[in-house]
Amino acid sequence: MKKIQYYISALLLVAVAALSLSSCSEDKMGPTIFPDVDETLDPNSYSYQLDKFLKENYLDKYNLTFLYKMPDISTPMSYNLVPAQYNNAVDLAVLCKYLWFDVYEKVAGPDFLKLYGPRILLMVGSPALNVNSGSETVGLAEGGVKITLFKLNSMNVNNFEMMNELYFHTMHHEFAHILHQTKTYPPEFNTISVGKYDATNWTGRGWEVTSMGFMTPYASSEYREDFAETIACFITYTQEDWDFYLALAARGWETDAAEDATDAVYYSFYYYPNNDNEQDKKPIYLSDEKNIARVTVDGTVHTYWKNERDKSGNRIVVYAVEDKDGIEGDKAILQKVQIARQWFHDAWGVELDSLRKEVQDRQKSYNMDELRKWVYDIH
Repeated sequence: MKKIQYYISALLLVAVAALSLSSCSEDKMGPTIFPDVDETLDPNSYSYQLDKFLKENYLDKYNLTFLYKMPDISTPMSYNLVPAQYNNAVDLAVLCKYLWFDVYEKVAGPDFLKLYGPRILLMVGSPALNVNSGSETVGLAEGGVKITLFKLNSMNVNNFEMMNELYFHTMHHEFAHILHQTKTYPPEFNTISVGKYDATNWTGRGWEVTSMGFMTPYASSEYREDFAETIACFITYTQEDWDFYLALAARGWETDAAEDATDAVYYSFYYYPNNDNEQDKKPIYLSDEKNIARVTVDGTVHTYWKNERDKSGNRIVVYAVEDKDGIEGDKAILQKVQIARQWFHDAWGVELDSLRKEVQDRQKSYNMDELRKWVYDIH
């Protein structure tokens, strides 16, 4: 979540003032000032199947409006945006149900999202580009009521890593914002990485932030984003990826590239194991013919799939150097997870580890053809 803006029109203020003058009256309230909305669905409409699915599974069940046709009044006006393609809206609608709403219903009980869930989900086809900062907004949570997900027209349901990073991760990130906007998280969370946040220049940071105690560069922008990112990463990252990032967090980083390598252009930062062995001054891995970078950490081979190339297409090479930053990044991350775990338990009566297990199990096994039947088998 980047920015929350509230707009109150002069007309609304006048209406509120007029109502307040008669608030102590014993008179019965008159008819609603809002027009009735006809919720009857047209079976001949091209979108009937999806609209019926959304009504039955979101509106009737959770009092939640699922918007995918991108009405202007609901769209952030600071971006140039386009609507979601219908097929992609179908896919994300069923995935939201399977990987988010059904998860909380199973783990937290049937009434949890009825009480605390968002009231509006807005799906947008295009990315939300922040020209001034060079960043991209993939989700917004506004006022504990509305969540917006962008970039639906780039969906590839066969690419799990992309789906996890852009959508599954974002769902849980933005819902974490909804929850902490309702019940604040413990203030001690903000003390763990104090002095390490950078709201202005976080976009220039790379995965060296793990050594600083952050799961992602965006987490290093401010406390609230760190809290939401910690939860979202813990819930959605596979165990292999989670272990790998913790291993990165425990190691050293520096910005100086080695001068003796001629077979690669360097990424901004490099990963180093903690030892002084001279042979480790050479690369400990290179991208293979499939551009999949691998590294051995404590005897286990991990796939470094997120940044095998930087934004310019340059290959990443990893060198060895001493860890000198004085920060135990892995312990800082685990401390943040523990605070989030206790907060979920105390504030919500929900076990974070149970949420994680349910999400992990579902992410491994979902079948899009079967999920789509929820919509396309409606008559």
